[in-house]
Amino acid sequence: MAEMHIQAKLVNLLKQDKIQLWNPPYTTENNQAGQQPLQQLAVNYAPIVCFSVSEVASALESIRSQAVKRGMGNKTYRETFVATLELLLPKDGKKDVKKKNYLETKLDVLAQDIMASKTNVQFFFSLSTLQAFKRFLFTEKRLDEQDVKNNSKIMVLRVSEPERKKQMAEEEEKKKTQDLSVQRTQKGFQILSERDGTDDPATTPFLEIADQKGNPLKIPHREKKALILAMGFHEKGRALMKRKQYDAALCHLLQADDQFGTCGSVLLSTVDNYAVLQLDIVWCYRALEALSCLDDGKQRLQRAEDCFLKCYGEEQQRLMQIKGNTGREEVLFLRLYLLQSLLAYLDGNEHQATQKLMRVEDLYGRLCLDPGKMTGLMGLGFSEQEARLGLRACHGNVDEAALHITHRRQEREEMKQQEREKRMRRMEGLATLRALGYSKRDAARALHQADGDMDRAYGILLESTQAESAAVTNHNTELPIDQSKVEQLLYLGFEPEAAEAALRLTGGDVQGATQLLLDNQGVLPPELLSPSPPSSLSEEPSTSSESAGRTRIHTRSGSQGEDPMDVDLVNEVLEDIPRHEEDYLDLTLEEESEVIAQMKSYLHRNCTPSS
Repeated sequence: MAEMHIQAKLVNLLKQDKIQLWNPPYTTENNQAGQQPLQQLAVNYAPIVCFSVSEVASALESIRSQAVKRGMGNKTYRETFVATLELLLPKDGKKDVKKKNYLETKLDVLAQDIMASKTNVQFFFSLSTLQAFKRFLFTEKRLDEQDVKNNSKIMVLRVSEPERKKQMAEEEEKKKTQDLSVQRTQKGFQILSERDGTDDPATTPFLEIADQKGNPLKIPHREKKALILAMGFHEKGRALMKRKQYDAALCHLLQADDQFGTCGSVLLSTVDNYAVLQLDIVWCYRALEALSCLDDGKQRLQRAEDCFLKCYGEEQQRLMQIKGNTGREEVLFLRLYLLQSLLAYLDGNEHQATQKLMRVEDLYGRLCLDPGKMTGLMGLGFSEQEARLGLRACHGNVDEAALHITHRRQEREEMKQQEREKRMRRMEGLATLRALGYSKRDAARALHQADGDMDRAYGILLESTQAESAAVTNHNTELPIDQSKVEQLLYLGFEPEAAEAALRLTGGDVQGATQLLLDNQGVLPPELLSPSPPSSLSEEPSTSSESAGRTRIHTRSGSQGEDPMDVDLVNEVLEDIPRHEEDYLDLTLEEESEVIAQMKSYLHRNCTPSS
């Protein structure tokens, strides 16, 4: 990491001074180093970067040679499609430890062909993959099929053939396990996202998107599905992070990031879920030592900081208004500033790294808890998690923390009681409306739209029935469809019946009909083809700024009586949803403490360079 740090600092200075090492006088016509100018540059920069002249000279030569090599390699690749790969050889296999090794090859060849052409090369894995953490290259696949590009770095391991086969098998098994975990997580939350509470929650679990106080948020169905998947992947990733399985965790967190990308920006700007996800992804980068993710990490931390600013307010006044305190959320800023300090150091910005670390140490001093106070609260019957969150919320005051925890327990119990009463009223309303002849699904939707008010739900169903009758009348007397519009849709590959039905549903709007058909893969479902208007019983797309701050998955669960495979999948994903709504704030700070010590050792290096 020190080598990366000194090179980053030198690159910044070279940019600042507009010095191009690949041009004269630093590089001669035969691409050799201009030793005297380079040595003078090392003498000038050594006191600035706080390294010896010899270390700076070595780093400058490394930067120069890499730039020359990359330039020549890029030209060769453009002209011949022969890529240049940097080989990271085992230390015992290198004559010169500091010398870089390169391999020129086309990328449409099998990895095993490259291995066969290189003596002592028995095994590869790539460091520049999409996920940026280590994975093996498979010998039977082409290099370009495994995301190997021009200028990729390839680590070479020399192992025996039996060991190679064993490592390959282990890697394949690991990848299969990770892929299976992602697939099961997605399937489980997809099942839950499709449930709208029509069935009795006592027998069929379903999820609601709720604010931190448990109040359900009304969100359009498509966005709600994406949000449930995003939050589900995030919770699974966090569960894996707790078990220190960072590579598997990152797979799930990146899936969560993709799903969040399909959610509305208005919602994401009022809750901190997206910001916390960005922190978790970069924390995994750190744990996996994925230094090639430096630029992506900086962008993610900036998004997290911007999101916190919108969500909490400049002075966290919005957070104070919602929660009454800011102590628990300070752990998020500690992790944010710590990661920013680390990335600033790796980027060569020692001043910024030091400034951020000072803020980290200030927060760490406030958030580290007295073990005696923790023991005292746990002796009163509170859990370790409750004690930690309570003390941070009350800035270390034991008496206030005990009152705070007791109050939060009462709030949660009241919430559960309200849920039980709401569920009972809902089941009674469903029974009444079904007795009046309405279907279970229509009755459930009407009750949902009416917030459980049976009289309002009945009125909604009456209006829907009247609208349906009017739609049937209009359907029987409607004008013929413009055949030129039908032909436009037929030209796009849609079937005649589906095209005509889509045009009727969209009032003859060709663009709207096209989008409707695309959304439904060209086959309109029966509920769209029925004359009942879809708007009468649809969910109202609204979110309340008063309930913003954080959304969470609110579980309504019980035993199930359905497909055993669905039961297993649902139960599996529900296990990773924390029962405490502030679980994401419950950091012990043990890992953070180790990184702080590491950063201090980097930054407190003796700044007395020797020649």
